[in-house]
Amino acid sequence: MASYNNVPQTELVSKTAEKLKDINEINPPEWAFYVKTGVHKERPPLDKGWWYVRAAAILRTIAITNPIGVSKLRAKYGGKKRRGHKPAKFMKGSGSIIRKILQQLEAAGLAEKKKKDCKGRFITTKGIRVLNDAAKELFLKYPKASLFDAKETEVKEAKTETTKSETAKPEPTKAETTKTEEPKSASESEKGLEQPKDVPKAEDKQAPKEEVKQEAVVKEEVSEDKAVDENKEAAKQAEDKKE
Repeated sequence: MASYNNVPQTELVSKTAEKLKDINEINPPEWAFYVKTGVHKERPPLDKGWWYVRAAAILRTIAITNPIGVSKLRAKYGGKKRRGHKPAKFMKGSGSIIRKILQQLEAAGLAEKKKKDCKGRFITTKGIRVLNDAAKELFLKYPKASLFDAKETEVKEAKTETTKSETAKPEPTKAETTKTEEPKSASESEKGLEQPKDVPKAEDKQAPKEEVKQEAVVKEEVSEDKAVDENKEAAKQAEDKKE
């Protein structure tokens, strides 16, 4: 259901300002065209229909806070005043403008005072109806709108897209990897020398040495056996001669 809570609030204020122009009780005074909205401002507003915009904004704040008075609204529409070399100081907004707008809203039946003990203005059913009528027109434009403005949602979506693109970086291709290889030195390229592809390991170098040692040991053993056999034969021949 369309209500003043689930539509973009900036467009709601401008839409209600257009509806307040049709109400006879809400009219800007003569001094509204050249007066400032507060002490902190340097110039009056440039928009000629700023009175209706401020009235619509005040009507919305009354509907949200409910009740609210002149003092809190002055703090809301205040700002920092520049004081030259001194640090800036917060100053409240104009109380006369807010007071006149509240009186006009009360005369139009959009706001009211309920009790003497309770200060501030309350929203009426007529005031809620005006805000909801403006919200219905915006709900057709933004059917899935929320409390956040439509522009803020677009900015968030753009940020998420940028983060996704930064995280998902493309892998380097084969051409890029070949380019990154170090080039050969000039001396090697001129002489046509190339590094050996199959370099023997340290274990392969040690293997033939061990084989040579084993062969030498076998030869020594064979020579010893031969010497033993020759000695035995010589001993036998000597015994035969004695006999």
